[in-house]
Amino acid sequence: MTNNSPAFDLSGSDALKAAFRNHASGISVITALDLDGNPIGFTASSATSLGSNPPLVSLNVAQGSSSYPHLLPGRFVALHTLDSDSLHLAQRFAGDKAGRFVGDEIDGPEGLPIIPQASSVLIGKIREKYEIESNAVVIIDALTASVMRTPQEPLVYFQRAYHAIGNKLADND
Repeated sequence: MTNNSPAFDLSGSDALKAAFRNHASGISVITALDLDGNPIGFTASSATSLGSNPPLVSLNVAQGSSSYPHLLPGRFVALHTLDSDSLHLAQRFAGDKAGRFVGDEIDGPEGLPIIPQASSVLIGKIREKYEIESNAVVIIDALTASVMRTPQEPLVYFQRAYHAIGNKLADND
C-alpha cells in the first residue's frame, strides 16, 4: 500500500491561518452602542448562524478590540450582511474608528445605528459571551430582521482579500 498522506508541516497559529485562508467566509458589519450610548461598529468575517431553533448567531471577537468591552449580555447589536455592492462598508468598518460612522446611518430598534446600504440587517440581543484566551465567542439571540434587497453577488473573505462570488453550482436539495 502506498502512503500518499500529505505532509502536515505546519502547526499552531501557522496551521490555523494557512487552513482558514482556504475557507471563504461571509462578511458582515456589526453595530451597537457603547456604554455611553455612542455608536460602535466593526467588520466581521466570523458571524454565522448557530441554529434556527432557537434562532442564534455566533460571532468571534478579539478581547483587545475597542468594541469588545461593550459587547455584554443583554445588550443589543445589529448584524448587517454585505454583498459586492457594499464592499466599501466592509473596508470602512475595518479601518480607522474615526471614519466608521460618517452620517449615512439611521436610528434603528433600540437606538442601534443601522446602515441602509447593507443587503439585510438582523437585530439581536447578546445572550452569552465565552472568553477563551485573548478571544471571545459572543452568542446572540436573533430577534428581528429587515431585508433591504436581494444581493446578486455575496461578499466573502478568502485568501486574505475580499471577493465576490456569483456562479451557482448546485441547489442544496
